[in-house]
Amino acid sequence: MTKSRIAYSTDLSDMEYARIAPLFEKTGQRGAPRRISYREILNAIFYVVKSGCGWRELPHDFPKWKTIYHYFRQFRRQKLWQQINQQVHGEVRQQEGREEHASAMILDCQTARSAEGGEMIGFDGGKKISGRKRILLTDTLGFVVLVKVTAASVQDVHAGKKLLMDLQQHPSLRQRLKTIFADGGFRGELVLWTKEVLGVDLEIVLKKEGQKGFQVLPKRWVIERTNAWLTRHRRLARDYERLTASSEAFIYAALIRLGLRRLSHLSNSQTASKGLACLRGC
Repeated sequence: MTKSRIAYSTDLSDMEYARIAPLFEKTGQRGAPRRISYREILNAIFYVVKSGCGWRELPHDFPKWKTIYHYFRQFRRQKLWQQINQQVHGEVRQQEGREEHASAMILDCQTARSAEGGEMIGFDGGKKISGRKRILLTDTLGFVVLVKVTAASVQDVHAGKKLLMDLQQHPSLRQRLKTIFADGGFRGELVLWTKEVLGVDLEIVLKKEGQKGFQVLPKRWVIERTNAWLTRHRRLARDYERLTASSEAFIYAALIRLGLRRLSHLSNSQTASKGLACLRGC
């Protein structure tokens, strides 16, 4: 930190920052020595995601908002948010006793109202919402593997294909992948395309006949919980960004913070269990 201050609930702990610090060290150093740490920059960005404040409304005990926004944009252009998310996501899975890469994933769309102008703004005729559509691909723990943001007017099946085409460019993410679960909006040619191009089964999980309102459906319920995680972050309750790339970056940032917190809880639980076992053994 550049100066002492009272910690916010969104701040990274020493252990949490140590997990991702090497990724920032790889970016290299040029020019004058750094005066603001990457940790304090991340703390400010996580504060924006959770609180929903504008860049200019950042509390004065953080570095200047222009500096924070500069790094947010730089990390976005370097696709660093996606890299950090993949690393944290893999570590969470391993701590949970699973393989680093998932064999089953869930695909779904969430429409968010747009609060600003910008690129790719459309009207979702089904949900009667003007804004953007977030296409999420998660594992069975609910952590986002990939995200794509489009205009709300894009049909689910076409939006889903755009995300799956991104997945095609990441062989490591699908090295164990066998099945993707999705709702009825992804029916049709996409099922055949996914099998032929990705070698993965796209399994459609339909609502029960006569179903009204929300009901828990096998596998698909996981991504509904992920949507709830995102909307608890005020910056993501609506789409405030002028660029879809910024919307995607904020989604990754939110899941990174959640993932790091999950890792801390798991580490503390394991430490407590070992201590208890030692006491019992003594």
